[in-house]
Amino acid sequence: MILPIVLYGDPVLRKVAVPIQKDYPGLGDLIANMFETMYQAKGVGLAAPQIGKSIRLFVVDASPFADVEPSEDDDEDAELTKEEAAELKDFKRVFINPIIIEEDGDEWKFNEGCLSIPKIREDVMRKPFIVMRYMDENFQEWEEEFDGLAARIIQHEYDHIEGKLFTDKINPLRRKLLKRRLEDITKGKVSPDYKVRVPKG
Repeated sequence: MILPIVLYGDPVLRKVAVPIQKDYPGLGDLIANMFETMYQAKGVGLAAPQIGKSIRLFVVDASPFADVEPSEDDDEDAELTKEEAAELKDFKRVFINPIIIEEDGDEWKFNEGCLSIPKIREDVMRKPFIVMRYMDENFQEWEEEFDGLAARIIQHEYDHIEGKLFTDKINPLRRKLLKRRLEDITKGKVSPDYKVRVPKG
């Protein structure tokens, strides 16, 4: 079932989400619906707060990045190398009650967007390496290292369950210049090609 995605300005996007237990009602269906919603909106990640649920859960599927034509060289400004694209091809995960226990490396820039902030993309600096402890959909616990674009996708979604948005991380001047467009999103003056929920008020 495709769910409406909460737009910028909704208070749920600013709440620190709460952990869940294995017996969380309808968890399997919720995860399936989140993947379906994410795919329909052509996203690579979706956090529970984005569908109005302030719980520590997000899903990712980075395979669309693997379909982008990779760079033939080692240009530092290139989006992806062939090796990186191959690694992302099967990168599909469910993260429940995740905790980032380490972030390391020199911050790098990448142009990010968000389904809750349609039609706005900005360069965001993030560290390239993380260690995360989380549970999968079967509540099996994992501790894994992630780097590059996989780490970035996870960090972006992790921010959502911490009540943060990618716009918090951009240059203050750029954020000021985006103020009117963000206000328009809050008022529903945006037309993405997926189902959304406009903040009340």
